[in-house]
Order: sequence, then structure tokens, then C-alpha cells
Amino acid sequence: MSTNNLVLKIWSFCDTLRDDGLGYNDYLEQLTYLLFLKMADENQSKYNLPDICEWGKLTSLSGGDLQDQYERILKTLAQSGGMLEKIFSGAQNKIHDSAKLKRLINLIDDEDWTLTEADIKGEIYESLLQKNAENSGAGQYFTPRPVIRVMVECIQPKPNETIADPSCGTGGFFLGALEYLEKLPKLSQKQKEHIKFKMFHGWEIEKATARLCLMNLYLHGIGDLEETPDIQVKDSLKTKPDQVDIVLANPPFGKSSSDIPTTDKEQAKKERYFLRDDFWVTTSNKQLSFLQHIVTMLNEKGRAAVVLPDNVLFEGGAGEAVRKELLKLVNVHTILRLPTGIFYAQGVKSNVLFFEKKDNSEEIGTKEIWFYDYRTNVHHTPKKNPLTFEHLRDFINCYKVGNLSKRKEAWSESSPEGRWRKYNYNDIVTRDKTNMDIFWLRDASLIDLDNLPEPDVIANDIIENLRAGLESFENVASMLKDD
Repeated sequence: MSTNNLVLKIWSFCDTLRDDGLGYNDYLEQLTYLLFLKMADENQSKYNLPDICEWGKLTSLSGGDLQDQYERILKTLAQSGGMLEKIFSGAQNKIHDSAKLKRLINLIDDEDWTLTEADIKGEIYESLLQKNAENSGAGQYFTPRPVIRVMVECIQPKPNETIADPSCGTGGFFLGALEYLEKLPKLSQKQKEHIKFKMFHGWEIEKATARLCLMNLYLHGIGDLEETPDIQVKDSLKTKPDQVDIVLANPPFGKSSSDIPTTDKEQAKKERYFLRDDFWVTTSNKQLSFLQHIVTMLNEKGRAAVVLPDNVLFEGGAGEAVRKELLKLVNVHTILRLPTGIFYAQGVKSNVLFFEKKDNSEEIGTKEIWFYDYRTNVHHTPKKNPLTFEHLRDFINCYKVGNLSKRKEAWSESSPEGRWRKYNYNDIVTRDKTNMDIFWLRDASLIDLDNLPEPDVIANDIIENLRAGLESFENVASMLKDD
């Protein structure tokens, strides 16, 4: 059976469980547990689980006996130590209708997960995560896979490097990097071991999401039952991390609803504040805090690709201070303006910032910034017209991966529709508030009234703009309140 058909088959059952009050995340979590048990049964020599965890004991039972056996299995795994304990700690059976639990087990039992086409288990799991984002409202934080692939292709991770994500969610950036690395020729055994156990470092504040990240990594061959990948369940902003070679991230959007990092030792003594004396400025804007944090995470000449909302590029006050310091400390060499309509939550206007940390000997890290505008006159929706990797192929060609000095502008006075254009450091810092929210293409819908977009596209654009504006006002109100 194809991946798409399997996903539809398994996901259709979710609607039945949802009618019983089981949420999408709960369903995905239970599916994760059962997939693990089935794959362990198919490859017993590799997994070597306790006898009580045998898949056949689940398939042979029904009713209350099935419920009791499943709960015993979860409890045993949660007490097994190592990666098993990390994944199953606190795990509970949330499918209380034994007939429906039996049906889900049978759905999984129908397939041979370890012998099907290449990594179908990973593809299915990723597809289910995406469907979860589409349907649960978590979509604002679920980075579209084509965007992840583009970010990874431009960063070009090497098999001996370390990669971190301070808000790793379910591990999408790690899987994107892993997919890239698996295509590299002739990896040594030492490199494979580094990738499997030492390469990835993540932080996730939600325990259930971190659990999904660990299982997602496990399904893709990262870690084993003895050694667990470095995925920590904590607010990464509260930790001064060890430095890494690469950061790939999409920090959560919106103002801070938790404790706020501050550069002031006295303020750090107050409720809801904690000290980060390595930051440049105190702010309740979560993305500005994460941006400062990411810079501190990088080794000298470390590289980052980070998804950030528009307000980070133009907001005054703390935003201006952060941008000025950022341009000094790192080489912000590229900004990709992403189109609206690619996230599953509307109102998200975002960009990808690519930068490299410079050594302390250079006074100004950024000499010039290259902008690629893939937003103006571009319309995507998650379902009807989803963004694909091919849509961003021209950006990658312009980026000149591995040879940034060979870049050439697509824009000129004679080619005003070119989407690829550079601005030097002085161009940026002389703009009001060091505004980096730069665009130059004309909006075709304002020019050609006879060639307007479809009504639903116009309506979605209006919604996007209203929600983005509301978020900006909320951020301003939050800053005034903090002041």
C-alpha cells in the first residue's frame, strides 16, 4: 500500500476517536506507542524489549484484557531506563474504548513496517505529523517541509558537525538535515556514529512534543535503546548552551507568556524574570530573545538559518537594538521573504535569516545583505496550492550554495521585477530604525485591476494582513506594559 493510502487509512480512524474526545495529539501519541511495539516485534534482535511487550500478546487479546495488557506494557517501558524511559515516561493509554483500541492495533498489524519501501515508517509518521498540524491549530509552529529542505540545502551540514534547534518541536529540522546527510557519499563508520548519537541537540518546552521528537528521531535511526539523543524538556532560553556548528530553528511566534530573560541583575531578582547577561537587550518579544540566544549558541564561524516573523525586521525599541547588534556580531548575508499562506495558521508573515558568526577581530560582521522576495505577487495555500521545493529552486540557484562570492543580482533598473537584490551595510543602518523589512517589487493586483487574484486569495490576503497587524499591536502593547 502506498504511503498516502496508509496515511489516509490510519488518519481516517482518528476522526472516530476524536468523536470520543481524543485530541489529535493524543491520537498521534498512541499511534506512536503502537507503531514502536509493532516494529520491535518485526525486528526483535535489534529492539530486545521485555517479554511482556510482545506484539502478539496485544493482537490476541480483546476487551478489558487488552486494555490491561496495553497499560502494563506502557508502565514496563516507562521503567526500562535509557531511551525507552525517555520516550515512555508518563505514558498512558488514552483510548478507553477497547473495541477501538483493538481496531487501531489491527490497522497497524496489517502492514509490515520494517520491510516495506524505503523508510515508509518515517514517511508515514511525518505525514501524520503534518496532518496533525493541518487539523489541530499547531500549524503556526509546524515548519513546511519544503522550507526546511531549502534551509538545509543552503546551510550544507557536514557529517562531523553539531546541529541544534532551541525550539525543536517534533524534530523536523533534524530530519531535514538527516535526509541531506544520508545522500552524501561514503560516510565513514565514525561519521555515522556521530550522526546517530552526537550530532543533534534540541530543546522543547512541551513534554508531549519532546516525546514525539524522540520517537520521530528513533524511527529515523537516531539514538538507540541505550543512548538517547540530546533532546531536553526545558525552556532553552533559561540555559546558556554549549556552542554548536549549526542552528536550524523556527522559534514560536508571539509575545512571551513565560518568564522573560533580562540583562539586568537587579531585574532578574523580580518575579517572571531570569538573568541572561550574554544577551544584548531585555525584551518580552519571544523571537527577539530567541535570536539573541541563537547567536550565543554558535561557534566562531557557526552557521544559522532561522524562520522569523516580519516584526523582527522592523519593530522599534528592542527590535532596533537587536538588529544593530546582530549586524555587528554576525554576517547576516541572506534574507528570504516567505510567501503568506504556507503555514496552517493564517496571519503568519515570515522570513528566513541566514547568517554566520564572525570572529571578534572584525568590527562589523555584515557587509551586505542579499534579499530574495518570494512573497510579492506569490499566492500559496496549504491545501489547494501548497508550497513545494521546486517553487524555491530559483532562490537556491541565486544563493550560490558554497560560493556566495559569485552572486549576481536579478534586479536592476532595467529589470525591476527581479526578485534577488542586495543592500550594503550603510543602506540598512541609515534606514529608519535600521528597518530590514525591505521590498521593492510592485504589487500586481494594485496595478492591473483587470487581472486581480481569485476572490478567495484576496480574502485570505486580507485575513493575513489583519492578523499580522493585530499581532504587531499586541507586541507593542506588551512592550508598553513591561516598560
